Amino acid sequence: MKVRHRAAIIGIVASVMILLAGCSAGEKATTAADTAPANVPSELIYATAKDIQDMNPHIYSGSMPAQGMVYESLVENAKEGIQPMLAESWEISVDGKMYTFHLRKDVKFHDGEPFNAEAVKLNFEAVLQNAEKHSWIKLTTKLTDIRVVDEFTVELTLSEPYYPALMELSMTRPFVFLSPKDFKNGGTKDGVNGFHGTGPYVLAEHRIDQYAVFEANDSYWGGAPAIKKVTAKVLPAGETTYLALLKGEVNFVFTDDRGADSIDVEAMKQLEKTGDYQVVRSEAMNTKMIVANTSQTASPVSETVVREAIWHAIDRETISRDIFGGVETPAKKLFSDNVPYANPDLKPRGYDLNAASGLLEKAGWSLTEGEQIRVKNGKPLAASLYYDSNSASQKTQAEFIQSELKSIGMELTVIGEESSSIASRRSSGDYDLLFNQTWGLAYDPQSTIAAFTSASSYLHATSGIAEADELYRKIEDVMVSTDETARTSLYADIMAIVHDEAVFIPITSGGVTVVAPSQLQGIAFKQTQFELPFEHMHFE
Repeated sequence: MKVRHRAAIIGIVASVMILLAGCSAGEKATTAADTAPANVPSELIYATAKDIQDMNPHIYSGSMPAQGMVYESLVENAKEGIQPMLAESWEISVDGKMYTFHLRKDVKFHDGEPFNAEAVKLNFEAVLQNAEKHSWIKLTTKLTDIRVVDEFTVELTLSEPYYPALMELSMTRPFVFLSPKDFKNGGTKDGVNGFHGTGPYVLAEHRIDQYAVFEANDSYWGGAPAIKKVTAKVLPAGETTYLALLKGEVNFVFTDDRGADSIDVEAMKQLEKTGDYQVVRSEAMNTKMIVANTSQTASPVSETVVREAIWHAIDRETISRDIFGGVETPAKKLFSDNVPYANPDLKPRGYDLNAASGLLEKAGWSLTEGEQIRVKNGKPLAASLYYDSNSASQKTQAEFIQSELKSIGMELTVIGEESSSIASRRSSGDYDLLFNQTWGLAYDPQSTIAAFTSASSYLHATSGIAEADELYRKIEDVMVSTDETARTSLYADIMAIVHDEAVFIPITSGGVTVVAPSQLQGIAFKQTQFELPFEHMHFE
């Protein structure tokens, strides 16, 4: 006997930290396109501080919003749960090990190749050929067989039940589909020959570090988009982007998938006052945080008490009010309350400089009269914090936190680097502290927590704590749990361990803030923060 799942597709939108554009779950873009007057705009030009980079959907260097326009998954993650996308329906076997997907029959890749079960098999096998790169996605370790049943039916077999399977299949990458004609050497891990997906937009032109042009896929199975062209224009964040918006050189902005904000809150307010732009905000989607490298034994941050002191020394209320203008709210824990399983009873740890100083003093970090930096066994209390150089808000936060930590006798060096460099540091463990954010509402808690065990993500952050082995065992258990009560208990234990050890120091809870032309209609929000479905947008 099998359990059958059917549901209607709904439109939803997403993104990262501050400034992001979204689209409506309401009327279809085709309707807007058919009824729009000839003089209504049909192009959106967004500013991005980073080039879209490699659009190969099976690796991680490319822009996720850009990839989200071109490529699609079998299913999508919505507020109502997992919904159909390229798969119209599916069944899950009673033992939870077999997923049978029934594909749409009206889909073609941008190069005209048919989307079918064979294309699904080839793409999934290409992902698995590069399994080490995808180690943070546990589904890659559970998939044992991909079988073509018939032209539009594909069967996935897992080694054991894995409850996040559908959620991981819904992600922006890597389980999305590229035309097999674009494969190189029979796969995608060595690069690709083209970027032809099944999505609503086609990558038409790309000039590195200048712009990328996406044109509407008029044969799109979901209906031709009303917005006929989307251009990603590379501009320095801050004043340059703000002035470009005022001049009409670009007409909306959003933070990229790495969390870099193109303009600050004050600039948003000024744009809104002109009447040419609207600002719309979502509920909390992610948590901005400082990640501590517990395995960096040469650094003071390898001590739990130092991490706790840093936590106490950060004035989140001031960051929320003065840096984010209230758009982001103070975060007290790793996940906000609207994330599933994220309500365990955790000990409070608020802003308290006296508590921070007391903890350090008791742990032997002494402050000699006349000195500004504490010392323990001849070693200064000093660390480095890395932030994204393309994010104005991260730089401001880093400097504010630097000042706060100095008041408790800790020297913090703040260093701005490209997001790719920071990602490399996270993977190699070459850092003390760095800014990051949780995966987001549609992905959490399972994706962020799975990343605790991944060498490419947070393994260095978690491996230095005393309870590391217990933490990893519980993570493995929760991902294969079939009992809801047991799963809830395991998540509570996992969150308590990293909270008590102060591994991930929360700063603010961030949603999506849309800054878009005032006449742009249908702005709403997705569960995921990594895609911008422009196909549902239209100008009034």
